[in-house]
Amino acid sequence: MAVKWTGGHSSSILCLNVNTEGLVASGAEQGELTLWDGRGIPAGQLQLPKADDVTSVVFSPHHPTTLYTAHGETISMLDVRSLKEPVERFHVNEEEINCLSVNETDSFLAAADDSGTIKVMDLESKKVSRSLRHSNICSSVVFRPQRPQSLVSCGLDMQVMLWNLQKARPLWTTNLQECETDEDSPQSAGQFFNPPLAHSLSVASCGNIFGCGAQDGKVRIFRVTGVKFERELEFQGHSLGVSQVLFMPGAYWLLTGGNDGKVLLWDVSSDIGKQQKSPAKSLHRRKAQAPASTRKDGKLNKMASNEHAGVLPKLTIEHGEKVNWISCAEIKGSKRVLVADQSSSVSVYPLPES
Repeated sequence: MAVKWTGGHSSSILCLNVNTEGLVASGAEQGELTLWDGRGIPAGQLQLPKADDVTSVVFSPHHPTTLYTAHGETISMLDVRSLKEPVERFHVNEEEINCLSVNETDSFLAAADDSGTIKVMDLESKKVSRSLRHSNICSSVVFRPQRPQSLVSCGLDMQVMLWNLQKARPLWTTNLQECETDEDSPQSAGQFFNPPLAHSLSVASCGNIFGCGAQDGKVRIFRVTGVKFERELEFQGHSLGVSQVLFMPGAYWLLTGGNDGKVLLWDVSSDIGKQQKSPAKSLHRRKAQAPASTRKDGKLNKMASNEHAGVLPKLTIEHGEKVNWISCAEIKGSKRVLVADQSSSVSVYPLPES
């Protein structure tokens, strides 16, 4: 059963983030922002101006007391030690921001918005250093761990892109719908009715493996190799769209949340871990199954994606409400998954020790 954290909001909670000291931030509709201690007691509350929905919150990796929040087209930088007026406000996006990400060295902040634009801000100069683009709403952007100049993004244009801050164009792009239509199966016909609009991304701690959750209920795992990435694994995660994916720190354990009201925990290390440890075997295996990025031979590609049809969740949480956001925190020495949904409370579930 979930423990409910209540009393922090009166509206639906849209986003969550946890800092290195275990402080949790939640943003909700109507400009509500709340900080929670590890016991689930509100430790601070702020009403952001204009009552714009708080769509993304992210703590600085180097300064756990600095919190960046997106509300409307504005980014507010806050000091959680005294949650009052924002320390600074940035207005660099022209439409509502959906996702914020700060790189590991705390030098760049990326903000993805409804116009498909990702504004990358240099946090030292406080100026926009790059403007990157999707052709439709950009739903998620994430800097890669251990590679502070590199980030991945996805959007409702069904594109997943790899960027380097030295270049304005993407290094590599994959269209999730094109991945599907090569496969001569009933599923590909269904794509037109339930296209794989990409909702969420998460990069594993190694920086080379990332997951993507899409509207077709599938979870896709990609591996970055140099200036490109290829599909490593794909499995049906949910009966409705996958709204959230989250790699847990230091492992290939992936949490997913869906519009079907489920939160699932997957262990993909048996597929990915082997390849990390044995590059020679990995190369041989990839040749044998043909990389999804080439997609020249439909049959080979079908084998590649069906090979993992038996990936099953290690844990199924029947949350019951459409999932808006998931986060992971260590509370009282054990891992917990925090879930935000259409309600005004945060649900907290225990996780098995990996």
